[in-house]
Amino acid sequence: MKKILLVCGAGMSTSLLAAKIEEAAKKRGLEIEISATAGGDLSREVENIDILLLGPQLSFKKEEYLEKYGNRFPVEVIHPDDYGMMNGEKVLDFALKIIDGK
Repeated sequence: MKKILLVCGAGMSTSLLAAKIEEAAKKRGLEIEISATAGGDLSREVENIDILLLGPQLSFKKEEYLEKYGNRFPVEVIHPDDYGMMNGEKVLDFALKIIDGK
């Protein structure tokens, strides 16, 4: 099972997006665990994840998170259009492409 963690400032908008990604994964019959958290709670949530996806509003923290976690899992920023439209399908595709190394 692949595990995706989304992070944003307060964790609210990523929670909505996480639900959309979960819905997309279920439609495809994929076993994926998706969770969302606020940036301040990140250190408690990073165990056993396959990728960390940042909301666009946290793109300025990408380098910091790469230094801290980059040797454990990929750290990427969600495209602003996909984030704004809550496009679970596209964000799922983006995450799987990175996790699977394609």
